[in-house]
Amino acid sequence: MKPYLKKKSINGWPLFWLISAPLSTGMIVAITKADLSTGEGISSLIQLSVRCAVPLLYTAFLASSAHSLFSSDFTAWILRNRKYFGLCFALAMAWQAVFIIWMVGASTNYYANEVFVLRDLIEGLLGYIVLVPMALTTFKFGRRLITRKQWRLLHKTGIYYLWAYAFSVYWWEIFYYRDPVFLDYAFYWTGLLAWGLRAAAWTKARRNSIGNSSAGAPLHRLAGPLGLAVASIGIGAASFGSAWVQPSQEILYGYALTRIPEAFFPYWPFEPFLPLLVIGVGCLLIGNADDWKNRTNASRV
Repeated sequence: MKPYLKKKSINGWPLFWLISAPLSTGMIVAITKADLSTGEGISSLIQLSVRCAVPLLYTAFLASSAHSLFSSDFTAWILRNRKYFGLCFALAMAWQAVFIIWMVGASTNYYANEVFVLRDLIEGLLGYIVLVPMALTTFKFGRRLITRKQWRLLHKTGIYYLWAYAFSVYWWEIFYYRDPVFLDYAFYWTGLLAWGLRAAAWTKARRNSIGNSSAGAPLHRLAGPLGLAVASIGIGAASFGSAWVQPSQEILYGYALTRIPEAFFPYWPFEPFLPLLVIGVGCLLIGNADDWKNRTNASRV
């Protein structure tokens, strides 16, 4: 695949146009076919733009991790073109912004009565607040305005926030609303896989940085299997959210102290991410097992 993947036509800006041209053409065709006199018609355009955007977001999100874990010509191609996948995602979200503004202006009553939720509005606005500077700082003129450390912080924080927004939307669709379609499942599991690749790449990097040792205390020998067990529990919880979402609602909601975050704080109280926290603890145990082992061996010496 290497000679093919190095062709100019599928790298850099040609790849951007290869993706963005049919994407925008599809949006224009959808506009001509939608019933723009109704809120439902405009809402269908918003949904279409999101469905075009999410795969591009996930591709940019998993690029470096996939290449770290499965180094190949294909993963190198994805990593090399991560910037352009991200810009295509930004374009799709620009279409979404156009349709949202269109709905607010043309179908205000529908938006106010059927769509508007304050916390959802805050989450969406924050997404655009991070997306716009991320897009601008992919270019040289924008990158010169901030330091390298600020650039890394912006892009790492931003990509996690945008991934979390998409992932949480589809978590709610399949585990709470009870009327999911095939794409809801596909985008949820793909989003979970993308995060899982990041977690696995971190664990691999952590173990490589610590190094391996042949001896260790019993605690250290158990750390790896314990980490795998904890991560497996998290994967099970992420797979069967419908089994615990209702009890969690009763535990996590309804307190006087949580009324403000429930109304304003993005993702609160983080139900979609609780299984990921458990998986993260498992990865932490696995990733640090050798560190604990080496420290014990050093103390013995």
